[in-house]
Amino acid sequence: MLLLYTSSGCASCRKAKQWLKDNHIQFIEKNIFTTLMREDEIKYLLSRCENGTQDIISTRSNAYRSLNKNFDDMSMNELITFIQDNPSVLNRPIILSKNSVVVGFDEEEITSLAPAEIRMRSEDRCPASCSSLEICYNVRRLERQDELVLDL
Repeated sequence: MLLLYTSSGCASCRKAKQWLKDNHIQFIEKNIFTTLMREDEIKYLLSRCENGTQDIISTRSNAYRSLNKNFDDMSMNELITFIQDNPSVLNRPIILSKNSVVVGFDEEEITSLAPAEIRMRSEDRCPASCSSLEICYNVRRLERQDELVLDL
């Protein structure tokens, strides 16, 4: 099960939600403006980001611009309180799975969160104009053959 952090007016959030629905992937949606993010939730989210605040903080947001200090100079408690008071500072959507985090909507990245059978279906959508189409097709075909052998 995935956790999807969204906001109402976010086009990328709508795309991510629709992609998950279209691919029958279960998720729990949490609107960051209507539901306060808990302290432990923010800590967990930050701990899952490879680049810390850089992964999830929007430096283009008004809240970030009005801040008179750098996130690196803030204590963890100050950062958490700032995010709770200014949820618009978060990039959206944020999609959490058991093993990874995807920030923003990128079909390639979001596909990596899907189970193998869904990834195969998504990869089959490679456009005919793709310069690697034949190579990708052959790799997928071999992967499927390996899966069939493993299933026996």
